[in-house]
Order: sequence, then structure tokens, then C-alpha cells
Amino acid sequence: MLLPTVPRTRLRSADQPAIDTPFGPLTFTTTIGNTGLPLEPDELFQLPGDRLLARWVTPGARVELLLTPYDPELDPENWGPLTDCRAAVWRIDALSPLVRVQFSAGLPESVDGGYDGGQALAAITVEDERTRLTIGGNDEEAICCAADAGEAPGRWAALINEVHDRSFSTWGVDYGHYHGMSLEAGDHCELPVVAAWAPSADESANTWYAVMPTPTVLLNQVTAELEKRAGAPDAG
Repeated sequence: MLLPTVPRTRLRSADQPAIDTPFGPLTFTTTIGNTGLPLEPDELFQLPGDRLLARWVTPGARVELLLTPYDPELDPENWGPLTDCRAAVWRIDALSPLVRVQFSAGLPESVDGGYDGGQALAAITVEDERTRLTIGGNDEEAICCAADAGEAPGRWAALINEVHDRSFSTWGVDYGHYHGMSLEAGDHCELPVVAAWAPSADESANTWYAVMPTPTVLLNQVTAELEKRAGAPDAG
């Protein structure tokens, strides 16, 4: 479960969770087996600090999606200021064996972006005369390494060899060419997606460096901010 100790308020309307960007909403979908989860979650909660937590429950899995502001704390001596930065963390808990799980995040179909990934990062960048937007998350290498951090099943660490030999790989990231991931009962997996945007005139690659955090970094920042807020004296 994501952020189990954080207070939350159930919202009556369970609208489709999305991140509003200058190029349209960034929306999220999950497919288990051959069935896509409904766009509207079973439950939607408001968390402190302009955060949302959505939850879907199926006979075989529980899926959660956290949407949160994110401060990548870029060094101002090297990187220009961001206009905004928002993050998502998926978590899936498998209640039974799941042979195929896919997570997707996408902008409206009318938006064209170019692949902009790097080592351990899957990313796209969209740009016009005013704004540059980068959306990033774990690539296959990062997913394998996430097993060592407890963000993915430990046996996924052994899949690192497939990252460098696509001739037999059937799972991965990028453009939906793969069959998805498999989970065993009791497994859980956490995956991040970060959207950062800034004026396109800024050439410091600040949006690219902003979209690299792990789920643990994102969740720790949320927890630290809320603990700080809870400990602050009341105004007046």
C-alpha cells in the first residue's frame, strides 16, 4: 500500500486520474491479462498538498496510483528553473499469479514527442516555441535494479541480461512492443512516471534531469514534506 500512514479524504467523484501539462492531460492506464482497468478508479482519495491517490481492486490484484507534486531539487547553478514538475507512482500488489501486466502513460494522440531516454531512463520530450516537456520513468535496466531496492520482485534482478539482448526479450519499456510483466501471488511492484516542463528557451536540459527519481525517492519526499507540515506551528 502506498503511504499507509498519510491522512486522506475519500472523494465522491472518482474521475480518471491525470496530470495536467501544457500539451494536454497525461493519463494513465493499466492492463491485467487482456483486460484494461476502468479509467475511473474504484476509490479516489485527496491527500494533503494537492495529491491524489487512486485505487483499483480486482480479484487478482490491487493497483494504486499516486499523483503528487515533485521537487527534483536541481542545482540552480547548473539548471534553469522548472515551470512545474509532477510525478506519479504506480503500485501493484498481486493477489494471485498475473501472467501479463502493462502500465501506460500518454499524452493526447495529437501530441508528437521524440524518444529522449538514456541509461536507466525511458523518456520522451515534446517541445514547441514556448515550452519543453519531458516525461520519464524506469527503463528495463532500472526496473531490474529496482528489485534490489525492494521496489520490484527480487527475481527480476536476474533479467538484467535480457536488457542487453533484445533478440529473446518479451518484456520491456517503449511504445508497447512487449507483452508486459508477470507477477506471482504476493509480489508487488512500484514504477514512477515524472513530467517536468520549462521554457523551451532554457537549454540547460533541466526537464531531462528532473525525471529520474525512483519510487522510493518520490515517496520519501512526500513523507518528509507531510511530516514537516504536521510539525509546523499553527499560524497566528
